[in-house]
Amino acid sequence: MKTLRDKLETLVGRIEANNVWRRADSVNLIPSESTPSLLVKMCEISDPAGRYAEHRAMKGEEVYFYQGTDFIRDVEVEAQRELADFFGCTDLELRPISGQMANEVVFKGLVRFLNRNKPAGTQPRKLRLVLNNDLNKGGHLSAQPMGALFNYVEEDAGTGKERVIHFPVSKDNPYRVDRAALANLLDGGRPELIVFGKSMFIYPEPVRLVADIVKTWPERPLLMYDMAHVLGLHGAFQAPLAEGADLVTGSTHKTFFGPQRGVIAGSFPKGSPLHLLWQDIKSRAFPGSTSNHHLGTLLGLLAAAYEMNAFKPEFPEKVRANAKALARSLKDKGVPVEGDPADGYTETHQVLIRIKAFGPGQAIARRLEENNILTNYQALPDDETFLASSGIRLGVQEMTRFGMEAGDFDELAGLMADCIIRNKRVKDEVRAFRRNFLEMRYCLPEREAAGLAARILGSLFPQPGVVEALIDGLRPAGR
Repeated sequence: MKTLRDKLETLVGRIEANNVWRRADSVNLIPSESTPSLLVKMCEISDPAGRYAEHRAMKGEEVYFYQGTDFIRDVEVEAQRELADFFGCTDLELRPISGQMANEVVFKGLVRFLNRNKPAGTQPRKLRLVLNNDLNKGGHLSAQPMGALFNYVEEDAGTGKERVIHFPVSKDNPYRVDRAALANLLDGGRPELIVFGKSMFIYPEPVRLVADIVKTWPERPLLMYDMAHVLGLHGAFQAPLAEGADLVTGSTHKTFFGPQRGVIAGSFPKGSPLHLLWQDIKSRAFPGSTSNHHLGTLLGLLAAAYEMNAFKPEFPEKVRANAKALARSLKDKGVPVEGDPADGYTETHQVLIRIKAFGPGQAIARRLEENNILTNYQALPDDETFLASSGIRLGVQEMTRFGMEAGDFDELAGLMADCIIRNKRVKDEVRAFRRNFLEMRYCLPEREAAGLAARILGSLFPQPGVVEALIDGLRPAGR
């Protein structure tokens, strides 16, 4: 029978092998992932990771229900200030622990807000009409009735389906909204909620156009922008609040530098029409959706916000330039690229390739994985189902942070083309290529950060000899 030591040693061996494969041997091009910096990771494992700090507003005062929370309370307030600077807004809700939860918190809060004045004894109503991006055309699951919108939208009496309509897309480019058709659609309908944002996301959303149209309506809809994929590109790509959106949601770990959490941002001063909505959103964050809001990653979020503000707009501009470079290189090497060549095929971190001529999306994505190139197979707008995906979705944000430039993405595109088109084994070449990009950029230099990380470790494990043993364990044998 295996002892506890045996089981843990086996697990550690597996973790070690996976870490080396993902962090040193493979190129990660999955657009919804990013590796946090050394200090962000150290923040995540610090003491708050095992604590609680439930709090809510009661009689105008923020009340905490546990003792020992002064530090993490101050961290949350400081993170709100840092992210308010990032977004250019005044109000932040940081307790959702994912982007999808952030969206659901907004949907819950909006339904509650719309029912504030309902007559006593009547049933609360749902959202009467929602406009979002079609799932089959790049819309995110979290804004669909089968996702976070579940049970918050009225059903059509005739069809039994939720009353959700979609942004019309251009016939020439299904990744762009048809602005004229959208204006006609809004003229004929009055959604109560409009959700911008996608998961297959290469062009800006028509925020200003919609804001200008709906501002004259007697009852204006809530304009919500899900920036999950492009949060770290804020400002360089789009600044939704400045363009007329009421609030922004998102996850903090795709193009943003943070751990896996969610965020809701906007400006709702007292006396504004949506101030009460903000109160409802906050109450749906707690006690509505969270109890323990993962305090270790909250601490990591503050460190990540420091990093983002220090490297804005340098990082997002580099990401977008690298995405265009990868797209052009793949196209030049025979891999079909979606989007418009006139604008470099993309305005975000994402590059979409059509690989149907070389095999199914799942099979090609697996082939790339077997060659240490990690991607995400994707149904394109003309595919019938996700299981019949003819596309692959790529993102350059993580490898940009590890120092790759346009010329490096050109070299990588050559390896990818060999693998996709010619079914060539390139695993050894990819491993050697990745070894050139091990040190993270757009953060404190890692050798400098290591000293601060050691202080965190020392405070976590103050017993004599523990940190020294950790350091000894990192030394190669014989040294």
